[in-house]
Amino acid sequence: MSNSEDSQQYLNDILVKDEDEASGDESDRQDGHGSMLREQDRFLPICNIIKIMKVPVPQNGKIAKDARECIQECVSEFISFISSEAIERSVAENRKTVNGDDLLVAFSNLGFDNYVEPLSIYLQKYRESNKSDRNLFLENSYTSEDISDKQ
Repeated sequence: MSNSEDSQQYLNDILVKDEDEASGDESDRQDGHGSMLREQDRFLPICNIIKIMKVPVPQNGKIAKDARECIQECVSEFISFISSEAIERSVAENRKTVNGDDLLVAFSNLGFDNYVEPLSIYLQKYRESNKSDRNLFLENSYTSEDISDKQ
């Protein structure tokens, strides 16, 4: 699916949503596969977004409800935009799993080059951390097996 097809699908979704609201239906609607989608299923949880938004705001500061909802929509759309590009890459390579490298290529392809280097560094550190955690787990499991064998 190309970016223009994604955009067209998104516009169609908005038009369907507007028609549903105008007719008085609930915010539930069917997607192309026959399952029901709710409005809140399209967005990241607002509580997670509020936690992140509060970090730079002074303790006595407040964030307006419409600002929170706007950021919720923008962040959700941004993640969908990047994810759809990464999914296209994995499908083109006949893989069923999207990995971090797919996301980095998606950022680059979509013009977010400033994000690629810091995210590459983060991904590398994350993978090293997971590798060391696994090694620590394996060492501990061998040690406990050795102890139980000696008893």
